[in-house]
Amino acid sequence: MQQAGIQANQATFASVLRVCASLEYVNQGEGIHEEIIRRGFQADIIVVNALVDMYSKCGVVNIARDLFDKMPQRNVVSWTTVIVGYAQNGCEEQAIQLFEQMQLTDAKPNAKTFASVLSACANLGALERGMEIHREAMRSGYQSDVSVGNALVDMYSKCGSIDDARALFNEICERNVISWTTMIAGYVKNGYFDEAWNLFQEMPERNVVSWTAMIAGCAQNGYIDEALELFQDMPKRNVVSWNAMLAGYAQNGYGEEALRFFCQMQLAGVKPNSKTFASVLKACSDLADRELGMGIHGKIVRSGFQSDLFVENTVIDMYAKCASIENARKEFDRMLHPDVVSWNAMIAGYAQNGLVNEAFNLFLKMPDRDVISWTAIIAGYAQNGKGDEAMKLFQQMQQSGTKLNRDTIASVLSACANLAALEQGKQIHEEMVRNGIESDVFVGSALLDMYAKCGNIEIAHKLFDKMSPRNVVAWTAMIVGYAMHGRCKEALNFFEQMQRSGVRPNPVTFLGVLSACCHAGLVDEGRLYFNYMYQHYHITPTVEHYGCMIDLLGRAGHLDEAWEFINKMGLKPDATAWMSLLGACRIYNNVRLGECAAQRLFELDSQNAAPYILLSNIYAEAGRRDDTEKVRKMMRDSRLRKEPGCSWIEVNK
Repeated sequence: MQQAGIQANQATFASVLRVCASLEYVNQGEGIHEEIIRRGFQADIIVVNALVDMYSKCGVVNIARDLFDKMPQRNVVSWTTVIVGYAQNGCEEQAIQLFEQMQLTDAKPNAKTFASVLSACANLGALERGMEIHREAMRSGYQSDVSVGNALVDMYSKCGSIDDARALFNEICERNVISWTTMIAGYVKNGYFDEAWNLFQEMPERNVVSWTAMIAGCAQNGYIDEALELFQDMPKRNVVSWNAMLAGYAQNGYGEEALRFFCQMQLAGVKPNSKTFASVLKACSDLADRELGMGIHGKIVRSGFQSDLFVENTVIDMYAKCASIENARKEFDRMLHPDVVSWNAMIAGYAQNGLVNEAFNLFLKMPDRDVISWTAIIAGYAQNGKGDEAMKLFQQMQQSGTKLNRDTIASVLSACANLAALEQGKQIHEEMVRNGIESDVFVGSALLDMYAKCGNIEIAHKLFDKMSPRNVVAWTAMIVGYAMHGRCKEALNFFEQMQRSGVRPNPVTFLGVLSACCHAGLVDEGRLYFNYMYQHYHITPTVEHYGCMIDLLGRAGHLDEAWEFINKMGLKPDATAWMSLLGACRIYNNVRLGECAAQRLFELDSQNAAPYILLSNIYAEAGRRDDTEKVRKMMRDSRLRKEPGCSWIEVNK
């Protein structure tokens, strides 16, 4: 057309931009943008709306918003396009804020606007705000619209109000496959698998989307075996079906299975897309396999997805979780148009690697912050033992007017748990009640974990009894809580109940179980559970699991077995494992193994006084005064001394 000398008009540009948007060809779209400026169409509302749509669908929402802000005039399409872009690119808070701004103008939301902002509320778990938008949709006469009805079902389902979701589903006059699919996914997400299955059987017609939704719902909620069975029964599969199963494996911690499934997908001739690579990268992250992650990164580059913002952000996350923070930062600095998700991923990466100062410095440089940015830095401080700083940042977040989401609350509750700050935890509990998210299983699990770790196990138990459904985090919090407080019988009873309920334990669950066995001196049971973890659930023991077993065996006097356990564990023992063995040698006065354990500790950290003191005591008990004096001289020469003990208590301020 250009070679023929035919001049493009607004309709031409809009059509070409729609093609770029559908194919996510951002580079070509940028070229068209330059041509639009040269032709003088940069103020045309139809052309600019198409540009905003193209950048949004290509994941470059910051440029889309910049174009929107500079528009001399806007219509409902302009507003809706940016809201949709935010909602689809993980910027839910901005989507809701822009919708609220739109309501102050003459532009009236349409069905697509309502559906998109309700989707944002759903993903945030923002029930109260979703209900406000529901009322606004009713006033505007859009509740009978099937797309709005579907979005309402999705919002109520994801916010845990499954009965309201079903009531709205029943009110939809002309249900389509999305209606059925959304309701099925809602049931599965909330743990009502039987209801989901029955509704799936009732569907008047099933297509690849409905099958995939059922698979995704099962997989995302831990029903991996059921998801695989459905996948194998599918009459026809597409890349979305494969991705649903792959994401299920990755999201449930089955990294090795996810990678094997990815190989099967390639052998089946299915071409991976950005979501495929995101799940595979997550599997690499969970396995902390940097070499494999780098290999997948290379495949992404060769497949032409290196400029996909969604994939780029996942690459940053992968490198950070594989402790390759330099590569993560290199990818971040290479990005042409980092969005708020990119910044958040880099901040979280620094925090996960213990670099909270670097995380905070980057947080201060952010051009725009959302609730996820605040949550990432708060969680970083909380997870690195800086609960006081986390609480101060939480107060600053509240003062900034940023609305909380469930992840923020979970992070702050974690900080309260680590600080044993019961009164502050109770205040957060009250905030949850005011925001209507007390029943959310995610924050509910964090809440009962806080009460359990702060010593109020009875309140934790009451909260647990009220929860429906109960996820693995809730069960694990109760098991760990009882184990922490020496109530080992209750902890193991909870574990047995958990298995009978069909909830699959995770590695942290078994840490709680082994800890309970350790405190109660249940050696045979501890051996049984340790082997059961791998043989039945295929959970590979970590150094923490081995540490629990070494502590258990050592406390019971099985020192030689504990020594063999350390040497056969297949992982490099950490200081905790050696300290457990050394402490047991002190109790049972085993000089030979005590010397071996102490030597390993000296190699790991020569400035820690504890192993010197324990070894000195072992020698003293054995009557080896010369060796005792020798160890004490080593301490004096190294200027080491015993740190005084301390305890934390919470006082009223």
